[in-house]
Amino acid sequence: MFHPINIPFGCVMLFNVVDLKEGVSVSDVELVLGEMCNVVKNNYGDDNGGFIGGQVYKNAGFISDEGTVMGDRPDKRIQQNMGDIVIVTYWQSFDQHEKSHADKLFKDKFSELANFCDATFEVGYEMLWQGVPED
Repeated sequence: MFHPINIPFGCVMLFNVVDLKEGVSVSDVELVLGEMCNVVKNNYGDDNGGFIGGQVYKNAGFISDEGTVMGDRPDKRIQQNMGDIVIVTYWQSFDQHEKSHADKLFKDKFSELANFCDATFEVGYEMLWQGVPED
């Protein structure tokens, strides 16, 4: 469950921002989120399904002064609009991602999570570079 993942060059990454409803905490959705992630991992993880790996993060509230270029430092309002949770998934192709997410098994679990949300949006990215420190 908590193993390192290897991301092959040329894959696509989907970045899903999850904005929880007022009064809903991350701990309130942990079980349904875990069930949804297991559905993806256990049902779409072969060459046919295209799922490579994923990660889930909760918004920690810090904003990098060094990595932010906006003139003025973003205020708390901007940080709060960046979602409570992000789900980062890696796929062999965008088409495989879309096919898996159109499947009833996934849709049923995702709709359970959506009941706790004001909004979610998922943006896809194509990998341009990756690297690790050299010895």
